[in-house]
Amino acid sequence: MQESWKFDTSGSEKIDDLKGTITETLSKNVLEMGIFLSYYYKKEGAVVENVKQVGNIELTDSLKGKLTVGFDLIYFNACLNINEQGKEKMDIEFEFDKAIRELKLIGPYWPERGMDEI
Repeated sequence: MQESWKFDTSGSEKIDDLKGTITETLSKNVLEMGIFLSYYYKKEGAVVENVKQVGNIELTDSLKGKLTVGFDLIYFNACLNINEQGKEKMDIEFEFDKAIRELKLIGPYWPERGMDEI
C-alpha cells in the first residue's frame, strides 16, 4: 500500500519559495494531513492528529524532495476500553507541479501482508 494526497497551493503567499509553499500548505491543511496519514493505520484502528513538519525539507530535484512529519497516533475503542496515544514520525516524498500549482504528497510503501499458508 502506498497512499498519496494532492493539495492546491494557488492561494499560497510564498509563490517563488517552494519550501515556504510546502510549509504553509501543511500548516493550513492539518486535518487533511491527519486523514491522509490515518490510511496507513486504519487496520490497527488508529487515527492521526496534530500533524506537524519536523526537520528540514530536502530537495532531490528542483520540484521534488522529502520531508518528515511528526504526529499523534491515537488508538480508541470503547468496547475494549482502549484509549492510547503515542508520538510517531513518517517520511513523505513530494512532487510540485508549477503549472497547476499542485503539491502531491506520497507516503511510504508499506507492503500488505498476504494470506498465511496452512
